[in-house]
Amino acid sequence: MQSYKKILLIAAATLAFSGSAFAEKMKMGIEGAYPPFNNKDASGQVVGFDYEIGQALCAKMKVECEAVTSDWDGIIPALMASKFDFLISSLSITEEHQQVVDFTNPYYSNKLQFIAPKTSSIDVSSIEKAKESLAGKSVGAQRSTLAATWLEDKLGIMDPKLYDTQENAFLDLSSGRVDAMLADKYVSFEWLKSEAGQNFEFKGEPVVENDKIGIAVRKGDDALRERLNVALKEIIADGTYKKINDKYFPFSIL
Repeated sequence: MQSYKKILLIAAATLAFSGSAFAEKMKMGIEGAYPPFNNKDASGQVVGFDYEIGQALCAKMKVECEAVTSDWDGIIPALMASKFDFLISSLSITEEHQQVVDFTNPYYSNKLQFIAPKTSSIDVSSIEKAKESLAGKSVGAQRSTLAATWLEDKLGIMDPKLYDTQENAFLDLSSGRVDAMLADKYVSFEWLKSEAGQNFEFKGEPVVENDKIGIAVRKGDDALRERLNVALKEIIADGTYKKINDKYFPFSIL
């Protein structure tokens, strides 16, 4: 009888341990204003590619994850202030960002490309031609992005028109308040399919071809970074990643 009771106690302890492991909770930081990667639906629920990849990773880690939104300008400080555990919001892996956060392996590769009205004759086929063609014109980008940095560093545009969200940037482009926009290709790809974007097009080839996008964690949080890396490998291997990719894009962005 004692042996049987001991077995029951061990079994109960095992179940309790398993239950507590599955009950682990985390928060993931997302801008929530960058469709199709992250946005909010009519009910206020966070949706998009970043969100679905994040939830797939959490499922592999057996973690219950809640999305916490933040304005783009304050999203890295919010991570550092522990308002969430990791940041999955289309953040470029740059030297500047790596000074303040650590990154997982890339979960997709981005490109930067100009868009402008179809009637526009701007020539961005080279940096020199872009400098000449865009002289005196208003060029927009989202603030604190690789696009904004590229305009300043490569074209010498020290006063590009910068926006708090990419949605507001597109709004000004469609209303003619800026002449051209440099943005992430896949975000522009989605916007160009909309009614607002029907009179616009990509100009030239991408000016940045291999902008790697990673999940950010606080400096030194190697345990979480490695858990995310393992989960990322798993969702790629079992087809989960492709299923999410194909929901949003007719081509691979990995």
